[in-house]
Amino acid sequence: MAKLIRDFKVLSNNRISQDYFILELMSPDPLLKIMPGQFIQVRIDGSRETFLRRPFSVHDADYERNIIKILVQIAGKGTETMSKLIPGELLNIIYPLGKPFSEPDSGEKILLAGGGSGIAPLLFLAKHLSQQKINPDILLGFKNKDKIIENEEFANYGRVYVTTEDGSLGIKGMVTQHPVLLEGKYDRIYCCGPEAMMKEVTSLAKSRNIFCEVSLENLMACGIGICLCCIVKTTRGNICTCTEGPVLNANELIW
Repeated sequence: MAKLIRDFKVLSNNRISQDYFILELMSPDPLLKIMPGQFIQVRIDGSRETFLRRPFSVHDADYERNIIKILVQIAGKGTETMSKLIPGELLNIIYPLGKPFSEPDSGEKILLAGGGSGIAPLLFLAKHLSQQKINPDILLGFKNKDKIIENEEFANYGRVYVTTEDGSLGIKGMVTQHPVLLEGKYDRIYCCGPEAMMKEVTSLAKSRNIFCEVSLENLMACGIGICLCCIVKTTRGNICTCTEGPVLNANELIW
């Protein structure tokens, strides 16, 4: 699949919570086809501490306007710098990278399970599924009601269930404690979030013989399989998350 290095123009920088913002980026060329689960590598200029590119899942894509959106959590100097980008500035990216989520079969019942920044690739996936006339169930987990983001966007594409650790909204507890996951009958589960959450979702899926894919959030410096900093152990041996993933069949992972 072709990959491009391009300067995208910042159209908007929307702070949606204390910790998260969404960048809307416009390509100077017709946008290459991007599939849910694929990611971009962003160059962050202006600091010695941010000379390595950062990976971000594609949160949405608009081919008519040649626009992509990324959901960013402020977690360090790089993302803090990005949070200050203003419309008209340029952001250099490499895209599209990685392997996407697999396509479900017609009529399958789907659950999307995400926590924190792990919801980023799942919105694009939910939109894609709805275009295939599939309306998934969507399970999102947050610390408390003030940390909830994008649930209204997800509601455009499926039935949304929410957990909060303090019980301030939805079911009290973790994603892995919600009845929709513990008792729901699904053919496929697509998951992204904290590793502990993904491990437990994977275990539940295996115990019930449900097909499960996870999108890993490993650190990636190059995004093209050269630096070897995103190695993960699988039944196929050690592989690069950036080229063999980030989406992997849960049965392949050795956690």
